[in-house]
Amino acid sequence: MMLLEQQLVERFVSFAMKYGDFEIEDTIYLQNRLLAILNADGLEHTTEIPIDFKNNPTPNDITQYWIQQGIKHNVIEDTLYNKEIIEAQILDLITPRPSAINRQFFDAYNQSADKATDYFYEISKLNHYVKEDAIANNINYEVTTEYGNIEVTINLSKPEKDAKQIALAKEAKSSEYPQCALCIENEGYKGSVLQAARTNHRIIRITLDNEPFGFQYSPYAYFQEHSIVLSEKHEPMKINKQTFINLLAFIDQFPHYFIGSNADIPLVGGSILSHNHYQTGKHIFPMDNAIEIDDFKIQQFPSVNASILKWPMSVIRLKGSNKDDIVEAATFVMDRWNHYSDESVQIKAFSDDGERHHTITPIARYRNNLYELDVVLRDNQTSDEYPDGIFHPHQDVQHIKKENIGLIEVMGTAILPGRLKQEIQDVKNYLLGKQAVELGVHQHWADEMLEKYTVNKTNVDEIVDNEVGYKFKRVLEDAGVFKQSEEGQNAFKRFILTLEKN
Repeated sequence: MMLLEQQLVERFVSFAMKYGDFEIEDTIYLQNRLLAILNADGLEHTTEIPIDFKNNPTPNDITQYWIQQGIKHNVIEDTLYNKEIIEAQILDLITPRPSAINRQFFDAYNQSADKATDYFYEISKLNHYVKEDAIANNINYEVTTEYGNIEVTINLSKPEKDAKQIALAKEAKSSEYPQCALCIENEGYKGSVLQAARTNHRIIRITLDNEPFGFQYSPYAYFQEHSIVLSEKHEPMKINKQTFINLLAFIDQFPHYFIGSNADIPLVGGSILSHNHYQTGKHIFPMDNAIEIDDFKIQQFPSVNASILKWPMSVIRLKGSNKDDIVEAATFVMDRWNHYSDESVQIKAFSDDGERHHTITPIARYRNNLYELDVVLRDNQTSDEYPDGIFHPHQDVQHIKKENIGLIEVMGTAILPGRLKQEIQDVKNYLLGKQAVELGVHQHWADEMLEKYTVNKTNVDEIVDNEVGYKFKRVLEDAGVFKQSEEGQNAFKRFILTLEKN
């Protein structure tokens, strides 16, 4: 039999009345909702607080305690997906309804855009939709390079599925509702062994160029206030003139955020190409501060200032005060790039059968009273030598990063897999002579460091952390279409000449 401590229930109910849609008359209703969700028998009328909760527990602290008590009393199944479903259902009780949260968001927006996002972000953290505790497990640091500082993140936030859940998922029937993890139908969705629990999920309704979009925060954020802007329609990613219109329309409404889009074709595109969406947030990325070099003008857009960035990937920055001109100039650059070939540097716009190889990764921001739109040139060709992609991390750096280079990496923040935490520790121990283990894919890299450095206990962390950053720099250089060589930069200038002329 499982009973809920009355004092904890009262504390949780006070959160529900403070932040949710409830009032004092709803107390008994809320108690019974909690009992039902947790499969508990009733309340334990005691004033004693469990030892874990002497210091002002949060709603999520209380929720996790109840879930563990439920597992202990065999009334809750101890699987990750089931615990997440119950967590979302409980914390939904302290979350305003979608209509109420939208109303409060826009009430705050009438004061300022940042007050609106602050309100929504605080709610999203309070109800544990944004999982601050898990995000805090990530390893983050910066490495200095010739391009400026780049950021390294080893992603440890997202929990791995247990063996029981994997087995259940194999037997489960797939569902077409919601169609994908970004669909607006996820708002309030219970979840299953195949789909994430979203009972406590909320989406702000916004409009971009008269089309309906949703705005939400990312549960496992990779940067400050990491959020998603998603089309209300389940339609494929597509980079075109409308993309630039939408990005700048968002910037007009939320000038304290950047916004960008992953590319729209495989190999260089994002992980969810089936649903049109953008990523946004408050973070200043390394690429934001890249040095602008080789200024030039596009003849038909004299109000737009253009430049190449000193950056491992090939980036053209467009700046100006006239939003429409920025849109037209970006569309012009994109169209030229999508049809541009220079086979002397392996750049080919189309395969012989007409398959398109070129696209862009666009990023928009508002800074110093000007619109800025960065156009990152992408190419998804493969070859016998580079079957994963000519402009993709090459084999010798894939032990650190093999995955596609998406929007966040393009801007200079490495999102590296969690496996690296232990693997890098093994490398450090090897360099110190503490263990004679087989390092597998890292062996050659470790031996190179032994030749390059005199490693000791005081410098091993700095050496290896920096070398991980240098590998990521190489990852970006591999993904750059115009290389950082004299030949590559001369080829880049030839492309720029095609933009300067009509």
